[in-house]
Amino acid sequence: MKLKDIADSFELQTIGNVDKEISGLASLEKAGPDDLAFLFSRSHRESLVSSEAGAFVLKKEDKDLIDGPAIISPNPRASWALIANLFDPKPIKMPFISLSATINDGAVIGKNVAIEPNVNIGSGASIGDEVIIGSGCTIGEGVRIGNRTRLYPNVAIYHDVMIGEDCIFHANSVIGSDGFGYEYDEDSRSFLKIPQIYSVIIGDQVEIGACTTIDRGALDNTVIGAGCKIDNQVQIAHGVKIGKHTVISGCTGISGSTKIGEYCLIGGGVGIVDNIEIADQVEITGMSLVNRSIKEKGRYSSGSIMMRGGDWKRNAITQTKLYEMSKRLRKIEKETGSSE
Repeated sequence: MKLKDIADSFELQTIGNVDKEISGLASLEKAGPDDLAFLFSRSHRESLVSSEAGAFVLKKEDKDLIDGPAIISPNPRASWALIANLFDPKPIKMPFISLSATINDGAVIGKNVAIEPNVNIGSGASIGDEVIIGSGCTIGEGVRIGNRTRLYPNVAIYHDVMIGEDCIFHANSVIGSDGFGYEYDEDSRSFLKIPQIYSVIIGDQVEIGACTTIDRGALDNTVIGAGCKIDNQVQIAHGVKIGKHTVISGCTGISGSTKIGEYCLIGGGVGIVDNIEIADQVEITGMSLVNRSIKEKGRYSSGSIMMRGGDWKRNAITQTKLYEMSKRLRKIEKETGSSE
């Protein structure tokens, strides 16, 4: 594409040779003469000056750092997210229904839908217009899938799940499986399974990562708000409520009936206990354990920072003695009449 055509697509200004042909996107360090590169931060100015990119996307205040053509953007990172769609090599699926797909009686299929081989769609399911269903997917009875949603291969959607428009589900994600609910029975000395009689409701423009699991509820629906982005291998338990536009990184586990607010950022490997509430606009850093409710927006952390093995071992041993040290300190304060 010509640089001018790229800029015009998003109403951005240009400088230099607007007819420059662009064939791809690359980092400042690896870009070639036909690539478009982005300056995300002024801390990368040295890489900008030495870059061999054919053109750049940068802020107005940085345009004097280069001699060649460029697109001027108030937010180069946001422009990257938009421009990259023009160069995305992801295959475009034409409307078709594979002969090996099974569509059970009562299922309703919208217009211009692509259904790949070995898909199974249950009775009473409703598939919206321009939906793409990858090979091997299973769509349960009574499922509702909104327009333009895409399911990559081997996604499993259990019965009665409701999914909004423009969503993306990556391979092997499982939506609507049973929540982990059991009650110990003294008489039989075994665990009784609690039926998970509610479902999962997912809003518009939600993206679910590969191998992520979202359980259905026992006493209420599990709800994922519009615009949420959930990474790979995340576990969301029964009855969890997640507010709109919250982002959750990989390997996080959220226990049952917890409520998470809107516009939260949750790092990778975070553990969140059950039956708590997290306010809007909360950021939780990676590997934290959230063991109580968070009532005010802000950044929260827990866990142990990395240090040399010997230092960590000494500090860990000290932690086991903190209670005894605290008792001794209180005794000294009482004897001396001082808390300083």
